[in-house]
Parts: sequence; C-alpha cells; structure tokens
Amino acid sequence: MEYQTLSYDVDGSIGILTYNRPEVVNAINREMLDELNHFWNERQNDLGVRVLILRGAGDKGFCSGVDLKDAFEEGGGFRKQGVSSEAIYYSQKGFSKIIRLMRTCPQPIIAAVHGYALGGGLSFAIASDIRLASRDAVFCAQYINIGLGGADVGSSYFLWRIVGWGHAAEMCMTGNRVPADEAYRIGLVNRLCEPGELFLSARAMAEEMIGKSPMGLRMTKEALNAGINLSSLDDATKVEDRNQAYLMASMLIKQQGEDS
Repeated sequence: MEYQTLSYDVDGSIGILTYNRPEVVNAINREMLDELNHFWNERQNDLGVRVLILRGAGDKGFCSGVDLKDAFEEGGGFRKQGVSSEAIYYSQKGFSKIIRLMRTCPQPIIAAVHGYALGGGLSFAIASDIRLASRDAVFCAQYINIGLGGADVGSSYFLWRIVGWGHAAEMCMTGNRVPADEAYRIGLVNRLCEPGELFLSARAMAEEMIGKSPMGLRMTKEALNAGINLSSLDDATKVEDRNQAYLMASMLIKQQGEDS
C-alpha cells in the first residue's frame, strides 16, 4: 500500500514511521486512520524489522490529534458514512484498534516526540514502549477540551500506569497542557533531548536494542505486556520462567550445533 499521510522507511532492522501531514501538525484525518490500521496490521508478522521509531514531520509537532475539520466535514472524511451511532462507533473503533495493534506487534516502539502531542498524538506516545521528548514537547489529553470524555484512545488504560493515578486524573479531567520538563518529572517521558538531538537519541537507543537477541527482545515486550494485566506475582513469574527457559534452550541448542 502506498501511503499518502505516512512515510515509512526501513534502515537495516530499524523501521521509522513518520506521521506526514506537517501542514496540520500531523492531525489524524480519515485517510491517516485507515493507513495507520494498515501499517500496524502489516507489522504483526514483520520479522525483518526489529525496532520501530515513531516521529512527526515538520517543526510544529509529533501529532495534534484528530483533524477536526475532517471530523465535521459534511459528507466527507469521518462523516462519509453519515452521522449515526453506528458510523461514529465504527470510526472510534478504528482509533482504538491502532492502539491494540501497537501493543501486539513484536517490535519495541520508541516514540520521538517533539512539539505538540495532543489527544490521539498523546495516545500514540503512551502506547509506545519508550518515549523520548525534545525540550519543546507539549503533551495534552485534550479530549475533554473538545466536549468529549477526558479519557480516550487507551488513555484510561495506559496513562495512570505510567504517571500514577493523580497525575493521570489531572491530565484527563482538566485537559491542561504538560510541558516537556513536567512530563519528564512525572515519568511520562524517559528522556529529554535537545531538539536537534531527538531523532539521533532515538536511533542510538534502537541500535542498542537490535544488538540484543531478536527473540529475547520480542519476548521481553510480550512479558511486559502480560505483566500489565496479570493479577499476581505468581502469574508474572510463570510468563518470565517460560520465556527464559525457551531462550536458554535455544542458546544451548545453537551452541551444541556450533560445537559439533
């Protein structure tokens, strides 16, 4: 599929996905929604790419959320199927499916966030495994500012697990913007970078990851995903024990083959 709103490049084992609507701060229109669903579906069985980097085109930001012009355009964009509870629900499911696919894809995801990460852009960032941010980054759960519920596109699931209940509640219930230094303080981002160094830092981290065992990397993401949902230490250690036994056996079998 040839993308119109995304740019995707593969450099060795690293995939670089760029939201590519810089004229509207990479806002999500219906075309981008469909292309993102296609992209993340393709990654589910992509064994050649081992780490993914997400970024936004242009100087203004990572992603500014849904394109409201497209959302309210009569007979077009998000309204091309008409205005009904069924049509709106279908579009909404398109957003949430992206988040689920991001978590089930085998590649670790590094979000390199600059400028605005608002609404759906925030959700794309928090659904990633790691977030690096430039010092001009601004995060906002802006759903409540446009008349919707304050938690959307996975934010009620991920956000409090990352920053804690109180910070998540404040972000979702006030819709206030969180600048980069505050985002770092509350643990929303892993590292702060100078704007000119953001992608280089993300690339360096990706290079470090691809130096690890391919299956070890994938199974680590799988175990962390399971750990979010498992109800007990016992359940979590069972997943870890399974993974480690599989990987140790693989290494030993490989070693035996090399020695024989």
